[in-house]
Amino acid sequence: MFALGENLTPRCNFISLFLPGTFGQVLECWDRETREMVAVKVVRSIKKYREAAMSEIDALQLLGKYDRNGSRCVQIRNWFDYRNHICIVFEMLGPSIYDFLRKNSYRPFPVDLVRELGRQLLECVAFMHDLRLVHTDLKPENILFVSPDYVKIPDYKVPVHSFSEAACYKRLPKSSAIKVIDFGSTADGHKHHNYIVSTRHYRAPEVILGLGWSYSCDIWSVGCILVELCTGEALFQTHDNLEHLAMMERVLGPLPQQMLKRVDRHAEKYVRRGRLDWPDNATSRDSIKAVMKLPRLQNLVMQHVDHSAGDIIDLLQGLLRYDPSTRLTAHSALGHPFFSRDLYRRL
Repeated sequence: MFALGENLTPRCNFISLFLPGTFGQVLECWDRETREMVAVKVVRSIKKYREAAMSEIDALQLLGKYDRNGSRCVQIRNWFDYRNHICIVFEMLGPSIYDFLRKNSYRPFPVDLVRELGRQLLECVAFMHDLRLVHTDLKPENILFVSPDYVKIPDYKVPVHSFSEAACYKRLPKSSAIKVIDFGSTADGHKHHNYIVSTRHYRAPEVILGLGWSYSCDIWSVGCILVELCTGEALFQTHDNLEHLAMMERVLGPLPQQMLKRVDRHAEKYVRRGRLDWPDNATSRDSIKAVMKLPRLQNLVMQHVDHSAGDIIDLLQGLLRYDPSTRLTAHSALGHPFFSRDLYRRL
């Protein structure tokens, strides 16, 4: 519990509630010493959340040690314990990519902006992976624009008969600069992990099938995010494991048999005779319809991307390979023509 104007520390004054969440809340505060607004993440006074917060602080301090300019990840200012709540002080940033999309009526981003955002995201992932860290929860909610500023431009794709003046305009960020946040679930990439990670829509197949995961699960999440930036909507909108796997097959083709043969005991029910047990084991007709309405990846992208479609489709196919051992790495993805041709064009 806290009140407007309350001092969390002698230098930190509470201004407004910025963001409520499962872990706790983010407060907008005034730092009297640096004379700037900061974001203070106040973690719930529960053991598992406190432990996650301390892990996040360790990860942030390691990242900050090697990212002195703070160009990739959100910067931690300091942290303190307040009434048994771990409080982490961050630099103030703009809205998340998800919030920007939501306030923009889920309109897709132009492909040139997708290119800039994708490059920065992969640079951050490559930086983390070089430090043996796996983020494990990459999603549009955890990627923030540095600046909240945006411009409104006419949206010529809106039907002429639309009566809403607001619908005739779309927002574009003034700056494409972004930073990744939320390192509470960060894991050691040199260890073999089996527990469930990632928010559902961005969860890799090896995680669902219980095959163990490492760095490549971040790469899968990046692929899902880039599709969402191109289309405006999450690629796999489901909350059921079997339906999720069926959606993957619908968009990307059949899951490899060598992966299905190695599923753990919890995922055995999704497989029958070496194949995904779909649609026979579907939970409902609506579930089958939800899968069947999805187009192939290349068709989905081409519905929204005017130019560079071939390049980004090829990149996405590398990021969304089923087998994590053949999936692109962050460094190899950054060398893809989707990024290098843009550099050539600007030179």
